[in-house]
Amino acid sequence: MKLKDTLAQNSFDYAYLTKRIYKYIHPYLFRIILGLLIALPVGALDGVIAYALKPYMDEVLIKKNMLLAYIIPFGVVAFAALQGVLRYLNDYLTNWTGQKVTNDVKKGLFQKLVYMDPKFFDENSSGIILTRYLSDPDTASKGILDNIKALMSSGIGAFALVGVMLYNSWKLALVGVLVLCVAFIPAALIRKRIKTASNKNMKIGGNITTDFNETYAGNKIITSYNLEEYQYKKFSKEIHDSFDVNMSLVKRVAWMSPIMYTIASFGIAFVLAFGTYLVLSEQMTSGSLLSFVTSLLLLYKPVKTLGNTLTNLQTIFVAMCRTFELFDIDSEIKDAKNPIQLQGVKDGVTLENVCFEYVEDTPVLKNINLTANVGETVAIVGNSGGGKTTIANLIPRFYDVKSGAIKIDGTDIRDIGLKSLRDSISVVFQDNFLFSGTIRENLLMGNFNATDSDIDRVVKAAHLDEFLDELPNGLDTEIGERGTTLSGGQRQRVAIARAMLKDAPIVILDEATSALDNKSEAIVQRALDNLMQNKTVFVIAHRLSTIKNANKIAVINEGELVELGTHDELLNREDGFYKRLYEMQFAKTNV
Repeated sequence: MKLKDTLAQNSFDYAYLTKRIYKYIHPYLFRIILGLLIALPVGALDGVIAYALKPYMDEVLIKKNMLLAYIIPFGVVAFAALQGVLRYLNDYLTNWTGQKVTNDVKKGLFQKLVYMDPKFFDENSSGIILTRYLSDPDTASKGILDNIKALMSSGIGAFALVGVMLYNSWKLALVGVLVLCVAFIPAALIRKRIKTASNKNMKIGGNITTDFNETYAGNKIITSYNLEEYQYKKFSKEIHDSFDVNMSLVKRVAWMSPIMYTIASFGIAFVLAFGTYLVLSEQMTSGSLLSFVTSLLLLYKPVKTLGNTLTNLQTIFVAMCRTFELFDIDSEIKDAKNPIQLQGVKDGVTLENVCFEYVEDTPVLKNINLTANVGETVAIVGNSGGGKTTIANLIPRFYDVKSGAIKIDGTDIRDIGLKSLRDSISVVFQDNFLFSGTIRENLLMGNFNATDSDIDRVVKAAHLDEFLDELPNGLDTEIGERGTTLSGGQRQRVAIARAMLKDAPIVILDEATSALDNKSEAIVQRALDNLMQNKTVFVIAHRLSTIKNANKIAVINEGELVELGTHDELLNREDGFYKRLYEMQFAKTNV
């Protein structure tokens, strides 16, 4: 699935969203409810000041009640202090639960991400993955509680103020509430615009993140090809597109506030006129009118907040829907219902009529039949793009064959448990990925239960000891992101040692020495020879001189197995494909 094509179709199905988010809020339900309950008096206390103005005007200013002249001001201060304490508790609880829910959602998403198949990463850029798996959960799970709290606090504040208004004059209150209800109409009209803009911004945000990632990873290419201006213009376009989308939304949202104020101003004008009439006709007191008008003015704040909160909630619901869509994406490579567990490899690996394609109707492999018996080394050679690396990707089930089967000891690998299958295979790639951390930590990824003696053994076998003494902390030297502080040959030897520590019965070497110079290749080849001892090995080779001793050499051309035999047998074939490849490489090395 391509993440940029997400539509967030259920972003306004609130029952669906509530059901999905409940799993993550349930562990913290007590604190969430407590925080929301505290939000109620925080909002309700807004009505205290408005209510206090009636007795202050009628009893203190008009009837000269001096006792109330001291009690009411101190009472207002006391209520304000109480409101401040409750607001602090409410903010703390909301942020605590919001962070917890956000962290749980992120952990759940990351767990899904690490089990996704390579096809998922082929189809989606790093930028869109980072944006979707980090930004959307932040927006959705953390913001939802803040805005629900604000909605409840503002809502209760509005109800309290409306209650004060009703207490003072139900006739004026009817007008005020009717006007405020009309003022909310714009908020309901804007939600589809928010969804469209949010989806567009998600795509653009992913592209922007990709620009940064590519600039970091490809900095040498950018420098050597003078691509700085090209990269800057590309990034500038993404920023400009983001600006256009945001301003398009602003143009549609910004008019809500003046319209709401204009509608409310009609209500105030009517209230002042009608209220003056009621006071002059002695149907209400001056204190009641002052209290009513103050309530109405104070009501603007929660009403304005409610409008903004509803707009924010629509944005959050879109992000929440996109987040849950990520949970619904499953890897195409799955375990069978009752997977078989491998107990070592006794016979070998067989490819039977294997066909495969990355893009539909574009075959990469066509009816490949190949067997590697236990203890044998099978080399796979051929022109670039012929399908050699694809075979290396299919054996550990990075992808599934379109037709045919790959079998270990006669069992289709699709019937073998994925963990069991991959525990039985060690892969050394041309460009091996090393994780940030120390060399020791990277080695232990092959076997977390390895002892110090196991590590010492593979260090010697992979010839790591030849450069470890030159490093400041030996095995405990930090190697940086992707192992950038090591040379290519050193990274390869660390990867080989990691594979040795795994000690899997099947080894796949995907052009493990092709990017190295002659000296580094010689050292790495010795390490590979140690890794291959007593294993069933598939070697994807570019340099034919490295696979002379293979038990079998399979020649792949345009996805088909065109030749199979030993080095000597294939060289003795007149006009053979392997012979031509070998002679071309031999001629190059002698130029």
